[in-house]
Amino acid sequence: METSYFRRPIPLAAIILLALAVHGPLLVMQLPLNTSYDANFHIFFASHYAQHWFDPWNGKWFAGFSQTTYPPLGHQWIAIFSYVVGLKMAYMLVQLIALLLLPVGVYRFARLWVDERASSYAALFSIFLGVVGFLVYSAGQLSTMLSAPLYLLALPYFYDWSRNGEGRALLKGVILTLAAASVHHVTLLFGSMLFAMPVLWLACLDRKEGRSVFPVIARAGVFAVLAGIGVGIVLLPYWIAIIRHPIEQMPIPHASRSNLLMNMTYFINYFVVPYGALILALPFILWFGSSNRRLRPLLLAFWFAFLFGLGGTTPVPKWILGRAFDILTFERFTLWAALLALPIVGLLAEVMLDRYQRVAAVGLSLAAVGSLTLSLGWLVWSPFHTLGGMKVDSVVEFLNRNGHDRYRYLTLGFGNSLPKISTYSDASSVDGEYNSARLLPEMTHYGSAQLTSSKYFGTAGMESLRAMLKHANYYGLKYIFVHDPYYEPLLAFAGWRQIESYDPDSITVWSKEDVPPARKFESDAMPAPWEGLLWGILPLASSILAILFALLLPDRRRATESVVEFPAASSEGVLAGEAR
Repeated sequence: METSYFRRPIPLAAIILLALAVHGPLLVMQLPLNTSYDANFHIFFASHYAQHWFDPWNGKWFAGFSQTTYPPLGHQWIAIFSYVVGLKMAYMLVQLIALLLLPVGVYRFARLWVDERASSYAALFSIFLGVVGFLVYSAGQLSTMLSAPLYLLALPYFYDWSRNGEGRALLKGVILTLAAASVHHVTLLFGSMLFAMPVLWLACLDRKEGRSVFPVIARAGVFAVLAGIGVGIVLLPYWIAIIRHPIEQMPIPHASRSNLLMNMTYFINYFVVPYGALILALPFILWFGSSNRRLRPLLLAFWFAFLFGLGGTTPVPKWILGRAFDILTFERFTLWAALLALPIVGLLAEVMLDRYQRVAAVGLSLAAVGSLTLSLGWLVWSPFHTLGGMKVDSVVEFLNRNGHDRYRYLTLGFGNSLPKISTYSDASSVDGEYNSARLLPEMTHYGSAQLTSSKYFGTAGMESLRAMLKHANYYGLKYIFVHDPYYEPLLAFAGWRQIESYDPDSITVWSKEDVPPARKFESDAMPAPWEGLLWGILPLASSILAILFALLLPDRRRATESVVEFPAASSEGVLAGEAR
C-alpha cells in the first residue's frame, strides 16, 4: 500500500492549493513592501496607469519620462485591480497570480521531458525554490516572476505545433507569447530563447518515425515569424522608444555582475540562497541529463542559464553579451536555470521515492521547505536591507500642501522608498528608480544610479549629485528631503538651508530661496497620442485573449503521451537512455 502511494503523481489542483497556502499569507501581510527592492517601483508605474491609462508620459521622475520603455501588462493589471482593492493589495494579487501560475507552467513544461509523476514533483518543488523567494520577497521582480510562467505555458503549444502542425496550438502559443512579452522585455529578449531552443530540439527528436526534420523546423519558423510580428505590433511604442534613445549611459555597477567567488556575501546572496537545496542536486542533474538523449537539450539550456546566473564569475556572459552585460542584472538567469532543471529534479525525486520511499519523502520535503526558509531568513540575516517600509507620510503631506508641488524635489538617503513618495504626492522629482528611462545628462554622464543613494556609488554618485544641485534653478528643484546626515554638509555648502524637520522619521527638509517654479520640458521621447492608444489597448488585449482561449479552446490530449517513451524512473533506466 505504501509503495502504491509513493508511485502516484500529485494532483495539480493540490499543488496550486499548496502554493496558495504557502505564499498567500506572506502576500496578505504585504511582506514585499517592507523587504523587497522593486515592489514600490512597480506600484508607482501602476499608479500612473490607474490615473492616465492612455498617456504613458510620466512627469514625476527625471523631469518627465516615458513608461513605454517598460512593457505595461503587469502594471496595467495592478491598476485595474487597484480600483477595487487599492494599489498595495492589487500588487499582492498580481504577484500571487504569478506564483499560482508558476507550478502550472512548470508542470506543462516538464511534461515535454518526463512523465506525469516526475512533472508533478517538478511543479511541487517550484513553490519552494529559493530563487522564487529571493525574487518575490527580496528583489521584488514582479515582471520576471509573471512572464516566466506565461512562457512556460506557451512552450507546449510551440512543441505541439512544431511537431504535429496543430493549428489550435499555434494560435494559443502565439497569444501566450504576446502576453508574456507584454509583461517583460528582458525575459522576451534573453530568457525566451533559452527555453524555446531546447523545445525545438525536442520536437525534432520526437518527430514521427521516418519523417524529415525540415517540416518541424519550418513550422517552428512560422511560429517565430508570427510571434515576432505580433510582438513588434503589440510593443511598437517600446521599440520606438528604444530606437530613439538607445541605452548609452555610463554603466552602473551591480553586484550580480561581480565575481561571486571574490565576495562571500555576494556568493551567498546570488548563489547559495537562490539555489538552496538544488546545489545538492547539481551532480545528479548533470548525470541524468547527460546520460539520457531526451534530456540533453534541456541540460544544455540549463548549463547556459547557470553560467549566465553566475554573472562575472566566468567570462562567458561578457563574451556573448558584450555591452549588454553592463546593462543587465543576472539574478533572473538563476530563476531560468532553476526552472530548466526542475524536470530533471522531478525525475530524480521519482527515482529516490521508488528506492527509499518514506525516507526519501521526508528528505525531499525538508530540502524543499529548507530552500524557501533560507531565502526568507536571508531577509533578516542579509547585510543588504531596503528602506521600502520607511514611513514617508510627512514628506507626501509637505509636497501636497501650500503649492509645494509647483517645484521639483529630491530625496537623499531614502533608498527604494522614493517611489512611495512619487506614488502619493503630486510633485515631480529629478530623481527616479528606473535607470533605463533616464535622459538627464547630470545622471547619464556618471556611473551611478539613483541620486537618493549617491554616496553608495562613490565619486561618480557624489559628482552626479553635485551636478544636479548646480542646476537646481534650471530644473525648478527647490526642496530636498534628507534621511541621512551624511549629505547635510554638502547641502549647506551649496547654499541650501534647513526649513523643517520631522523627528519621529529623522527627516529634514532643505530649501533654496531663488529657485523658480518648475517648468515642463519638451522632449522627443514623449510618445505620440497614437502610441498611448496602442499602449493602452494591445498588451491588455493579448492577456484577455489568452484567458478566453484557455477557457473556450480546451487542449487536446498530446500525442506524446502515447508515442514518446519518457526516461524511466530508475537510475539504471535513466543511465541507459531509454527514451528514443
